[in-house]
Amino acid sequence: MSTTREIKRIVNSITTVEGEGFLVHRPFPTNAMTQFDPFLLLDEMGPKEYGPREAKGAPDHPHRGFETVTYMIEGSFQHKDSNENAGRLGPGDVQWMTAGSGVIHSEMPAKEFEETGGRLHGFQLWVNLPSRDKMAKPRYQDIPASKIPVAHIGNEGIVRVIAGEALGKKAVIDTRTPIIYLHFMLKPGDKIEQHVPREYNVFAYIVEGEGEFGEANDAQTRARRGQMVIFESNGDSVSIAAPKSLRSDLSVLLIGGIPLNEPVARYGPFVMNTQMEIYQAIEDYRAGRFGTIQP
Repeated sequence: MSTTREIKRIVNSITTVEGEGFLVHRPFPTNAMTQFDPFLLLDEMGPKEYGPREAKGAPDHPHRGFETVTYMIEGSFQHKDSNENAGRLGPGDVQWMTAGSGVIHSEMPAKEFEETGGRLHGFQLWVNLPSRDKMAKPRYQDIPASKIPVAHIGNEGIVRVIAGEALGKKAVIDTRTPIIYLHFMLKPGDKIEQHVPREYNVFAYIVEGEGEFGEANDAQTRARRGQMVIFESNGDSVSIAAPKSLRSDLSVLLIGGIPLNEPVARYGPFVMNTQMEIYQAIEDYRAGRFGTIQP
């Protein structure tokens, strides 16, 4: 028999800037919560309207010891890395980068978007790697929107399956750390009971609108845009509903994974298990062992 998880707490995101100065909303890490094992960071980029040549990005920078997952909603980014990978991210596209032993990459507005401007909106999630995989060979997975599996909910609601499974659809992305990453877009009156493995830590992030989480006869909680809902680990499903009374759509990310329960040492773009490994990452980067991005 399925048991619906209760709500543990709700976290408000903070507003800050990254890279060359682009706006992000960040539920973690903050002073209130440094991580959500196995996840290290969730940044919502925008949403923000940019005029011609106003859009900002993140020039060449290194990573080691984890994975970055970039998911675009609106706008377009161009990425390059020190392993000669390059690509373009448009609406609905996903880039899954396993930094592993070390990579330098850049994430900049695509040329046409930079010239014309427009609305930029997307997400970047950092997924920690277990100690055995922190020095794995770097890898890119670029998945266009057309390849992301979609399942239908009710009359017009959908879920995009970026990682894991939902409603019989299975993600095409290969993950080292077992996780789910689902984007639900519900219409007023829609409700979903999504299975989640009991061993997963799970949270929801509200992208647009307002939703109800949990069961009405239990501890149902309402949360709105920019808030993170953290679920208890006392069940194997989560309940998400778009209240019919609000007459507005609900867009929400549901993300979860098996906690690593390992020590975390982090310094900016490096995340390892010990401080000595951080020192080594800095030394390797300064010595040019991460390579360079070719023009």
